[in-house]
Amino acid sequence: MSEFNENSKSYEKDSENFSFKENKSYLKMSFERIAFIFFVFFVLAIIFSSKLILLSIKKIPETQKIEKKENFRASILDNEGNILAKSVPIINLGINPNLVINKEKLLISLKLIFPNKSFEKQMYSKKFFYIKKKISPEKLEQVLLLGDKSFIQEDSIARVYPNGNLFSHVIGQIDNDNNGISGIEKTFDYELTTSKNPLKLTLDKDLQYLIKNELLKSKDIFQNIGSAAILMDINNGNILSMISLPDFDLNKREKIKDKKYINRATKGVYEFGSVFKTFTLAAGIQYNVVEPGTEFNNLKKKIVCAGNSISEYDNKIPPDLTAEEILIRSGNIGSVRIAEKVGIENFNEFLQNIGIISDLEFDLEEIGSTQLGKWGKCKLATVSFGHGIATTLLQLSKAYSIISNGGYKIRPTLLNIDQAQQKRILNKNLSDTINPILRKIVSTKEGTAGFANVKGYEIGGKTGTADQPSMGGYSKKKVNTFASVFPTSNPKFVLTVMLDEPKANREFVYHYRDGRYPYKGNWRNTAGWTTVWVTGQIIDKIGPILATKY
Repeated sequence: MSEFNENSKSYEKDSENFSFKENKSYLKMSFERIAFIFFVFFVLAIIFSSKLILLSIKKIPETQKIEKKENFRASILDNEGNILAKSVPIINLGINPNLVINKEKLLISLKLIFPNKSFEKQMYSKKFFYIKKKISPEKLEQVLLLGDKSFIQEDSIARVYPNGNLFSHVIGQIDNDNNGISGIEKTFDYELTTSKNPLKLTLDKDLQYLIKNELLKSKDIFQNIGSAAILMDINNGNILSMISLPDFDLNKREKIKDKKYINRATKGVYEFGSVFKTFTLAAGIQYNVVEPGTEFNNLKKKIVCAGNSISEYDNKIPPDLTAEEILIRSGNIGSVRIAEKVGIENFNEFLQNIGIISDLEFDLEEIGSTQLGKWGKCKLATVSFGHGIATTLLQLSKAYSIISNGGYKIRPTLLNIDQAQQKRILNKNLSDTINPILRKIVSTKEGTAGFANVKGYEIGGKTGTADQPSMGGYSKKKVNTFASVFPTSNPKFVLTVMLDEPKANREFVYHYRDGRYPYKGNWRNTAGWTTVWVTGQIIDKIGPILATKY
């Protein structure tokens, strides 16, 4: 017991002297170790997460569709609401060759689906290439059934043209970035890409088709290298049809560099020949220097100006003619004499007013400019019968409209909008005087346009045959034109038709509309035997539509 007490006392004494101190160094070391371990795991987590993100991004082409952002373009319609151009969703199918497991096997499968295409070169040299743009749903399904993860679907928007070639020069093209580069697509690029409202044109699809079809037939008959036609409402300038041949398929989106595809209706600049004689007589009446019955006697067969001769195209033209007869018979020398009475200043002003030598505001940027040169005595003489001046078919159409519609100014347009009544710029009685003379050119035997005398339409007009300029003079190549107005008693339409480099057809059989026997073996390459024939065929086809719709 005593020993226990002593030990107890010793313990208590030691207890009083004992004090506990926390080992801070040990705790600090443990916390740093935990933090280090956490940091290591955190870094590893970031690395693995980044790897997963990269891998997932890389696999997007294998498992998802790529959305290609393209601007939407509004539709373009004709005056009946028929679609001429439209943007539609499409799928472009591509492939990443690096993801193909068995290239030889896949090439065999693709050959079965696309027998006319070869992908072998791209498969072994490209990192990516398109299998088919605008792929059809049927073809896409066949490809996807192959089960290969290397295929890539690209959602996009394509511009489609349901009528192919029919409106190619008017509608124009867009580039691969969806920007308009010609025609309506270029002029109204902003409107088409900022508004979802369709752009409505004055054009009529049915009229366009029928006129184009007759122009194509003319190529088979007269072997011309190109042609153009414009049908216009003479009272408001609305263009119902505008065609230039050859044309091209807008859906192929090919770059057009060959000059043969020029828009011959608006961009091509030509000497049109005797269609200008109408302007010469009209100017004489406008400035009160001649009347239809004014006589011109002892007209020569040939005159010389600055060393160059001017002759009649037909030696059978009588030497004594009235001003009216000069136009009906298409006399060159008589036209020169009328122009001399008009004078340079007045004739220049007249051509300015009717739009022949003034700048033309139009809805296409593809517009040609009149080539005239410097006025002088000889220039006045040649311009009087349509030589020494080159202009566009569109300007010719505008000029004939103003002369025939009562002398009112018009602005040719492709946009289906209401236009305010324009002011009168020619004498009120000019159209009443000129239109019956234009009718006689078609309806009488003395006229040069009998083949266009389609019954029931009161067609009037003027022919034009011109040699094409060449280096230092003129070639034997022709431009044959016919500018027609109908009905002449109450004019509503102008139809101008031009054939570029037609040839006489000795085997073609002409059928006269007045019941005469057919005529075969023509050797004359003039508008009366080419363009007039085509115009008559056109009005035969489009007349019923114009009568019921317009």
